[in-house]
Amino acid sequence: MRFARQQYIELMSFGDFDRPMFSELFGPLIGLPEEWEVQGASQDEIDMIAFDWDYVPYVDCGATLGAFGTPPIEVLQDDDEYRIEKDYLGRTTKLCKKTATLPLPMDYPVSEPKDWQRLKEYFVFSEMRIDQQQIEKAKSLQQQGWLVRAEMPGAWDILRELMGEERACLTIFDWPDLIHDIFSTITDTCIKCLERVADQLVIDQLFAHEDMAGKAGPMVGPAQVLEFFKPYYLAVWQLLSSRGTKLFNQDSDGDMRPLIDAFLECGVNVMHPFEPNAGMDIVEARKKYGDRLAMLGGIDKFVLLKSKDEIRKELEYKMQPMMQQSGGIVFGIDHRIPNGVPFDNYCYYVNLGREIIGLPPLDGTRKGWGRMAF
Repeated sequence: MRFARQQYIELMSFGDFDRPMFSELFGPLIGLPEEWEVQGASQDEIDMIAFDWDYVPYVDCGATLGAFGTPPIEVLQDDDEYRIEKDYLGRTTKLCKKTATLPLPMDYPVSEPKDWQRLKEYFVFSEMRIDQQQIEKAKSLQQQGWLVRAEMPGAWDILRELMGEERACLTIFDWPDLIHDIFSTITDTCIKCLERVADQLVIDQLFAHEDMAGKAGPMVGPAQVLEFFKPYYLAVWQLLSSRGTKLFNQDSDGDMRPLIDAFLECGVNVMHPFEPNAGMDIVEARKKYGDRLAMLGGIDKFVLLKSKDEIRKELEYKMQPMMQQSGGIVFGIDHRIPNGVPFDNYCYYVNLGREIIGLPPLDGTRKGWGRMAF
């Protein structure tokens, strides 16, 4: 079912809502559609639209907040297996086409302060960052029920893009002034861009992609978040929330439990995808944080590889009445659907989830899906 923007905002801000959402956040991993086709799945099922997923359509607000004016991508190799490029930051990246959707950097442009100075021009404010045509499009679609979002560069995300994870961790301690300068530059750009957009329309959701944790925990601790990330996050959030923005959604895989309190101080009020395999539990988070934190995801993707009894146990726990009635939840598996998931198991998961939250059985007449990881 397609939700309108106001329905979604009410649900995720713990307002007046009819029911929680049940969604497919990311879709299948590479290779799974071919597995399902052999098992008899239709094209509509492979494309996800046959399952009548809940979703809200969204549109970008019309401001580019990250790197801008960078050199064009240069393709170095492109064959059946790999695509190797010089990317927008000058990094050499390698994409393994058979197993991945994102290329991996093989080198990084910043290892010391002088390197940042060469790249800084791509992150400073320019009026060219404002796309008036896109703003008008966003205004029109918002009136039709689309959610308008602004994507700010993730704090950890931009450090990783510039330096790689190891160098970013070391630089926080070795060159803290460099970290402050990076965030000062990006903060200034975000504020100036978003002031111009917010003068013309309400941005419904601020979004930051981080992916700053694994099963063992996050790459930095709460002290670093509060010292380096909070001034940036909070400056952007205070501007937009004062102009009517209700939602600040952060995307990070892994175990984010040590950082949730710190990011709540930064203004974040929505998080996803809540990976159970990394210790993230949406039920426990709801008990601890109440209406301070809305969530998307939280259902263990790996349970789909197990028995139907185990699928039922997972859904009955995660989709229990307390979770349905409290608001602030989009139920869904915690990342892409893993390879090896039997199509029959996936259908069982979909139908059981619908039954638990009181949706009618699928009948083939209602179709729809929109990626909710935004």
